[in-house]
Amino acid sequence: MKTSEKILEYLGMNKQATVNELVDYLNISRMAVSKQLSNLLAEDKVYKIGKPPKVFYLPKGEKEEIQADGIIGSARSVIEKKYLIITPFGERKQGVEGFIYWCKNNNLSIEKTANEYVKTLEKYQSFRKNGFFNGMLKFKSTFDEVNLDEVFYLEFYSIERFGKTKLGQLLLYAKQSQNKKLMKELAEDIRDSVNKLIKRYKIDAVGFIPPTVKREVQFMKELEKNLHLDIRKISIVKVKTDIAVPQKTLNKLKDRIENAQKTIVINEFGKYKNILLIDDAVGSGATLNETAGKIKERGTAKKVIGLSITGSFKGFDIISEV
Repeated sequence: MKTSEKILEYLGMNKQATVNELVDYLNISRMAVSKQLSNLLAEDKVYKIGKPPKVFYLPKGEKEEIQADGIIGSARSVIEKKYLIITPFGERKQGVEGFIYWCKNNNLSIEKTANEYVKTLEKYQSFRKNGFFNGMLKFKSTFDEVNLDEVFYLEFYSIERFGKTKLGQLLLYAKQSQNKKLMKELAEDIRDSVNKLIKRYKIDAVGFIPPTVKREVQFMKELEKNLHLDIRKISIVKVKTDIAVPQKTLNKLKDRIENAQKTIVINEFGKYKNILLIDDAVGSGATLNETAGKIKERGTAKKVIGLSITGSFKGFDIISEV
């Protein structure tokens, strides 16, 4: 019996194994076991969970063929490009594979649901222009005074029925898992779009909305670092208070406005024409709008363009996850 077959037999009996267990069982070197496991992973016959030093290998059994015949034509290409789901156990499934996984978990017809998904995306595309979603209508319907001259989203955070969008998923799990690799991937994905906006509006300085929740790895800091923008950055400070109150914990719009008004400080002495203000997610938009107002009050810039990686569709959505 081949070594790979012995490994599969052992996993079939024991349901899981570490490299050390397989070394003891097979009586061969650790390097030889690792090589066999790498081949089995590539062949999709096993999968692993955990991170070093706690890594377990499990049998995948017969690989399930993806029956995607129902997803045809333009629906297939749209889903392949747009769909992403992170499973409950942390596996990333993209495109058609992820969509089929979601449909099966919800006992839905693949073909019918695929067509409905594309139609839903098309509805939202009417808000997209030149690669960006225009959020100005939402801001004007939410605030008595809009301090931003323009505001854009790269994507909505979520859409009805289908939940979080691809960027919404990446943003959520990058922040929640403190995953620097995901943060870097997201920054690289959006870099071209950010530079496109900088060029279009002749931006001469950029500002990043400071985080309100203390974390070991701050998403906005990683975003700033990985975007590699060749442009001046203005200093925006979130002042500390006796009791930190994150925006996402506030359910009333007036409370969010007050929170931003009294905790955001523009610590900048330079003068600019056009500033790009970047946020990760817009729920109410209060922080983005109030920060823009403070920039103008201080005379730091005449025009402020807002950009959020993801945004809400309605007047005031609470995006409490991020």
